Order: sequence, then C-alpha cells, then structure tokens
Amino acid sequence: MTTQIASPAPVTTAKSTMWLHIFAGLCASLVSIGLARFAYTPLLPPLIQAHWFAAADVVYLGAANLAGYLVGALVGRPIAARLSNTWTLRLMMALVTLAFFACAWPVSVGWFFFWRLMSGVAGGAIMVLVAGTVLPHVPPSRRGLASGAVFLGLGLGVAGSGTVVPLLLGFGLHATWLGLGAIALVLTVASWWGWPAPEFQTGAKAHEAGIRLGVQVRQQVTTVYAEYGLMALGLVPTMVFLVDFIARGLGAGAHTGALFWILYGVGAIFGPPVYGLMADALGSRLALRLVLLVQAFVVGLLAWSSNLVVIGVLTLLIGSFPPGIVPLVLARVHHIVPHNAHQQNVIWSRATTVFAAAQALAGYAYGSLFNHSNGDHRLLFVIGTTSLAIALAVDLFSRVTTTAPVVE
Repeated sequence: MTTQIASPAPVTTAKSTMWLHIFAGLCASLVSIGLARFAYTPLLPPLIQAHWFAAADVVYLGAANLAGYLVGALVGRPIAARLSNTWTLRLMMALVTLAFFACAWPVSVGWFFFWRLMSGVAGGAIMVLVAGTVLPHVPPSRRGLASGAVFLGLGLGVAGSGTVVPLLLGFGLHATWLGLGAIALVLTVASWWGWPAPEFQTGAKAHEAGIRLGVQVRQQVTTVYAEYGLMALGLVPTMVFLVDFIARGLGAGAHTGALFWILYGVGAIFGPPVYGLMADALGSRLALRLVLLVQAFVVGLLAWSSNLVVIGVLTLLIGSFPPGIVPLVLARVHHIVPHNAHQQNVIWSRATTVFAAAQALAGYAYGSLFNHSNGDHRLLFVIGTTSLAIALAVDLFSRVTTTAPVVE
C-alpha cells in the first residue's frame, strides 16, 4: 500500500477547498484499498461455504487483486500523464465500483478473476497518484495531517468491511457484493468534484530521468527497497488468511472471524498516525526497526497461539502494520534524500514497484503453499515472521556498512 510523494510546488488553495481535496483522497484510499482489497478477506469463508468457488480458487482469486495492484502501480503515472491525475483517479474509482457490481454474479472463475484483477489495477493506480494530487494543495505545515487523513481511508475501509460485510451477508452473497458496490458508488460520486482541477497538477507529468546518488545513499536506498519488499512478504499471510484462520482453522465460525477483522481494522485506523509520530520522535530508522521487531514477534506468536483473547490483542497490533508502514517508509525516503523532491519521487516510485511485485508474488506463493499444505495457516504465519525478521536483519547489517555521514 503506497503512494506518490507530492510535488513541492506551492499552490494557493482556500481552506475549504483543501479539505475537499483531502476528503476526495480519503474516499479514494477507502474504496480502492480499504474496501476493494480488505473486504475480500471476511468473504473468504462464505465464498467457500456457499460453493461459489472451490477453496483453492478462492485463494487464487484473492491474489488476483494483488497482481492487479502491481499493474496499477506501473501504469498509473503513464495514464495520468495523458488524462491528468484527476480524471485518472475518477475513472479508477469508477472501475473499482464496477468491479464490485460485477462480482455479484459468479459467472465463472475467469470472470471473477478479471474483475478482482481490475479492482487491483485501479487500487494500484490510485495509490500511486493520490497523495501527489492532494498534498501540493496543502500548506507544508499541514501535510503530515493531510497524509494521515488520506491514509486513514485504508483503516476505515478495513474496519468498515468488518462491520458492513457481516450485515450484508445476512441478505446473501449476491446482495453483499451489490451493497459494497453501492457504497463505492456513493463515495465515488461524493468525491467526484473534490479533486483539484487538472490544470494545476504536475505530479503525473514529472520528469522521470535517472537520478545520481552517492555510494552510501545508494546503499541506503537499496536497503529500503529490500526491507519494503520483505515487509510485503511478511504482511500478506495475516492480511489474506487471518479471518479464515479464525473461522475455519480454529473452528470459531465466520461471525467470530468477522469480529476479529474489526479488531484488525481498528489497528489499521491507528497505524498511520502512530507510526508517523514514531518517525518524528525516534527518527525513521529507529522507528522502522522497532516496528519490524514488534511485528515479527506478534506474527510469530500468532503462529503458535490458539487463545482467542491473545489472538485478539495480536490482531490489533498486526492490523496497524499494512497502512502504518506507508508514512514510515515515506519518512525514511525523505531522510535519505532530504530537500530533493524529484529524487524522493523516483525512489518512491521504484519502492512502490518493489512492494507491489513482492506482494503479488507472495499472494500466489502463499496461496499455492496453503493449498499444498492442506490449509496450514500456521505455516504461512511462520514464513511471514521469517520475512519480517530478515527485513530487520537487513536493516541492522546496513547500519554497519553505512555509518559514515550521508553526502549527496
């Protein structure tokens, strides 16, 4: 879950209009990731139990959204360069909405795969463009607040999917997908005129030439890429399989699984602001280390625990990770190449691609392993823990090789 760094060009914007832009960004992240990706997790058990698809197909269909996210991250900026950020964001939100409605009819595995893929494409494109569209219209002193508000859409979507999906499931799977589509439609319409005018946008058309960095800076940038990719590998097992683990793995049922997804969503709401404050107070590197250490511990504990109370506490902490690492890694990029927005944008675009690629590959790899291990959730959690531990080790090792002052 990534987004483009804003252009530093100052833009004079009325306060009321600024908040309209922020609202539009929140709606976009809520629809494209909060609902389009995370609402699928509590739907895994019902999709299997209702015999819409086989268990193996349901897992692979979930990974289709992750693959689409990679495609969207790659094509978002080129599309926006032709259509403008505003029209690309509007059209992608409309595409997510259409995908929800299309999924109400399980015509075939291929049909469902296509629309899950399209929702991922739209999500990737939106997250590449959204902050770069909104933040230039926010005073520098308030950009942290604005970023938190935009990223808050992710957590609200997760929490919303955990509360709305169980209610909609009472009317059947068909009605659930239609209900999610209706919510996405309302948010798309509500935010349609909240985006900045296309003529004031520069982010999507920014020059993409290569950047020249000193040796030590390149080492740190490479470390960020490696850590971000490993974090993607580490978050996928709980992001995709947590509810199924509670519902079927522990035999607690779909309703209990949905309640745990609400806890995950509460953690996701608090993740971005808390992690952002940690980066400000401790520095991005120390904060990143601490987060990796805690996440590796809690996911590892999840792999061994069967106590629902303990798992509930772990779920809150785990939920903070996917949306929380976005502002944290953004802060890391800013600290590595300070005062150079163009370098930050290029590095962040590449980090986006690394994260999306690792996430997509992880989705299919975990799905295949899950099917071949007869649905062993704990094995996936152990692998996720290992990925997070390796990410921490990479950071600690890079500390040894880059102790000299960074010079651009």
